[in-house]
Amino acid sequence: MNRLAVRLVLSHVLVAVLGGLTTFLVVRALTPELFDRMMGQGPMMGRGGGGSLRGQVADAVTQALLVGTVVGVAAATGFGVLAAGRLVRPLRRLGEATREIAAGRYDVHAVRPQEHELAVLADDVNTLGAALAETEARRVRLLGEVAHEMRTPLTVIDGSVEGMIDGILPATPERLGVVSDEVRRLRRLSDDLSTLSRTEEGRLGLVPVPADLREVVSGAVERLRPQVEDAGLALGVRMPPQPVVVVVDPDRVAQVVRNLVGNAVRATPAGGRIDVEVAVGPRSATVAVRDTGEGLAPEDLERVFERFYRVPDRRRDVADTGSGIGLTIARGILRAHGGSLDARSPGRGGGATFTARLPLGEGAQSSVSV
Repeated sequence: MNRLAVRLVLSHVLVAVLGGLTTFLVVRALTPELFDRMMGQGPMMGRGGGGSLRGQVADAVTQALLVGTVVGVAAATGFGVLAAGRLVRPLRRLGEATREIAAGRYDVHAVRPQEHELAVLADDVNTLGAALAETEARRVRLLGEVAHEMRTPLTVIDGSVEGMIDGILPATPERLGVVSDEVRRLRRLSDDLSTLSRTEEGRLGLVPVPADLREVVSGAVERLRPQVEDAGLALGVRMPPQPVVVVVDPDRVAQVVRNLVGNAVRATPAGGRIDVEVAVGPRSATVAVRDTGEGLAPEDLERVFERFYRVPDRRRDVADTGSGIGLTIARGILRAHGGSLDARSPGRGGGATFTARLPLGEGAQSSVSV
């Protein structure tokens, strides 16, 4: 009974019944009186007596129907206005809540009406407000984290350069190397934020070429091998014997692989293991990065791809400078290639597997089978 569709149907039925019943009652009440009045105004039998009686009866019924119709329409209109008011009132409240949310007041809560459909809509509005509030909170937190990440290298650069200017610190290659490292750290942060913006706006500017996915992945992994070994982790790489030809931007795909392996390093304590495997199927190729690290809770499997999201209670050290946008960028790059990126994990403490999927290029299947 609280479903809007049912209430709309019933309201129309009630309006029709009310109008018809009102018309019937008015006609039933007025017809005898009108007939008697007409009978009293002239002879019952005159020229064409029978026809005169029929005419008087018809006139009486016509007048009664006109009055009944007017009264019925008025009653139906009044009832319709009341019914429409009951339906429009919760819609108006929902509209006010959405305007409040659009104005940035995400804590506004839309009241749930009794109608089922409107209640579902109110729940959706409240969910939207909560999601926007969380996104805004993550954005503000990111700004603080970016400011913090910038403050450290800027402090080192400022202190080093000032010391060199004052003659306190010698301008040796080692000291200039420290400044150069901090500058590269700032550039990397800037590049990540710029890439995130271009990814979300569809302006990545990919340069796709036919490439062997094995070479792209192995090159990216080997660049990170010293970092993996310094973290006390074992690294395994498995490749198919035949070429895996895909049409991709090799630099962007290598960026995805480095991001996934880097995340695995940060999530895996010393003594753990990271495995990178390339596989090829009938229509697509996959790159799977598995680790024996902290794993992910079920509710985090999709959220890790949200902008600025960081897994709660995750282990971090001073070398962890991630801003929470790497996986967002990686998924955006793969989607721009027509691929996908997903995460699987048996739960916290069980490790995680990130699988990147890329479509095989035109004619790549025949190349693979050679």
